[in-house]
Amino acid sequence: MYAEELLSVIPLKKVIGQLPSNVKDISIDSRSVQPKSLFICIKGYTVDGHDFAQKAVDSGATVIVTEKELQLEGQFAQVIVKDTNRALGLLSAKFFDYPSKDITMIGVTGTNGKTSVSGIIHNMLIGLGEKSALTGTIGFNLNGVLYESANTTSDALSTQQMIFRAKMEGCRAMVMEVSSHGLSLGRLAGVDYDVAVFTNLTHDHLDFHGTMEDYGNAKGLLFSQMGQDLTKNKHVVLNADDPWSEKYAKLTPYPVWTYGLKNEADFTATNCNYDDGITTFDMNTPEGKFPVTMKLLGEFNVYNVLAAAAVFYGRGFPIETILEQIEDLNPVRGRMERVTTDLPIQIYIDYAHTPDAIEKAINAAMPYKKPENKLIFLIGTGGNRDKSKRPAMAEKASVADYVVLTTDDPRYEEYDSITSDLAKGMLHENYVCIGDRGDAVRHAVSVAEPGDIIIFAGKGHENYQIIENTKYPHSDADIAIEYGQLKFVKK
Repeated sequence: MYAEELLSVIPLKKVIGQLPSNVKDISIDSRSVQPKSLFICIKGYTVDGHDFAQKAVDSGATVIVTEKELQLEGQFAQVIVKDTNRALGLLSAKFFDYPSKDITMIGVTGTNGKTSVSGIIHNMLIGLGEKSALTGTIGFNLNGVLYESANTTSDALSTQQMIFRAKMEGCRAMVMEVSSHGLSLGRLAGVDYDVAVFTNLTHDHLDFHGTMEDYGNAKGLLFSQMGQDLTKNKHVVLNADDPWSEKYAKLTPYPVWTYGLKNEADFTATNCNYDDGITTFDMNTPEGKFPVTMKLLGEFNVYNVLAAAAVFYGRGFPIETILEQIEDLNPVRGRMERVTTDLPIQIYIDYAHTPDAIEKAINAAMPYKKPENKLIFLIGTGGNRDKSKRPAMAEKASVADYVVLTTDDPRYEEYDSITSDLAKGMLHENYVCIGDRGDAVRHAVSVAEPGDIIIFAGKGHENYQIIENTKYPHSDADIAIEYGQLKFVKK
């Protein structure tokens, strides 16, 4: 792209040196700089891109976008701007020619349920024969190939790259988990959403946002940023059982579809029944009541499919077609996923790491628990993150018969610091603190008897644990199966 055309999206800037005629790439990581590229100096939590500008020039960058004049060696132009993060969003969207305008963009935000709802929508699109991309906690899924991503919502450059790749691969839709961090930090600049979905708002990320009010307002940016062009076919889907939905409905001029189980809504469920591996209910829709049978477990998944149904109905799909796709759905990976084993116990893995999610996970398992058996719940939480939610997490876990308090990704925090914070919320004495997560998983299996249910919460689909700044291989399911074989299977 012509350098002057690309930089035209930044109205206030100072250019030092001679701009090249063309820019062939954009980068914020000096290690990935290609010849004739533009490098943007981003200040991160631990590193400052300005410190790597010389390395970028040495690797072939011909334009450096910076917040201050730098003394560097080589042939390049400096473009000094007030805010490189904002410039990143503007330049990334321009460089990839605003790809979100060419495909249906569906954004899902909320504390819990983002991954499940996003995955359900994506899988329903695939079932309908539409090419669809998906990005979020599990990574970037493009035509069945899964690529890693560092955050639930990637940086603005990576986001535009992913949307562009999806467009070039022929995807007609892209589903995105939208985090409050991503919204607050401008990672979604230039993304034009056609559908915005809200799941719920509960205690989380207060180490970043400070208060629930600020946290909720950050989520609201998804709806307020949808624009005002009413010639576009856009709509919003809100959880009628969450009080924040009333506020979010006022942030957008587009049609609003609601769903829920408690309050009046466009899509509701009645006569819910949770049997062994099957959930049934009646879905009440704008076109009447329809029976539903699905393989997804728990009340929270009833909420999730109601949200998805509203998304597709708002896009014009017939109710009968929507119901067919719901009944074909398989459980979302790592979300109350039952682990297939030959052991005489039931094992579930779940991503629950907030008080609300823990409560939902336990409620989902309760219908399958017999009075004579135990529900064992392993709960972990990340180190150097929001400590205020820890006692509340353990309080919710106390509904289980036996609780194992452990770590999630301890990072640089001591094991005892994490588990002692959790222990403050326990409502009974049937618990143990074991900082090493592998040992904690083995202990949970060791105290299980035939017929018991174990839920391993916090890691879900993740196959690693972060200790200090290193990722180590870790799988709750693999450890549990291996130890369970030793305990239950006769030699």
